[in-house]
Amino acid sequence: MTIQSVRIDNRKREWLLETSRGRFSYPFAKCDPEPTSSDHVMEYFIDDELAREAVTYVLESGREGFVHSEMAFDYNCEPAYMRDLLLHQLTLDVLRSLEANPLPKREIMRRLETSAAQVYRLLDPENYTKSVDSMLELLSVLGCEVELTVRKRTA
Repeated sequence: MTIQSVRIDNRKREWLLETSRGRFSYPFAKCDPEPTSSDHVMEYFIDDELAREAVTYVLESGREGFVHSEMAFDYNCEPAYMRDLLLHQLTLDVLRSLEANPLPKREIMRRLETSAAQVYRLLDPENYTKSVDSMLELLSVLGCEVELTVRKRTA
């Protein structure tokens, strides 16, 4: 994803990147090294050596860093991505449970109080319009317990 233009918003303390996919912001706090009020960005440019996919910057102290377009994309689009990842994992768990479960599909439909078409939409791993709630209901009907673990992400 090539960067077309870049600017700094010092009031919000963030980078503003214009790319082929849209506009993305990236906070100074996530940069390494981090620009601070005592160590301002002196120079920044779209780096041709990184295929115009990153912005290289130099601080007053002489330290250098960069912001890659994918870092900004991940920062801005992460909630939707995390939801889709969770839905996909739940769908795979449902499909595994269905193989091991002798419960007929008609009984599953009856217990969910829904149609066959809706159940098949829930079973489709490429369908991301379904809700996490409906997947949890389906897992409950299949006799599964769901345990959610939240942990700090590493790099």
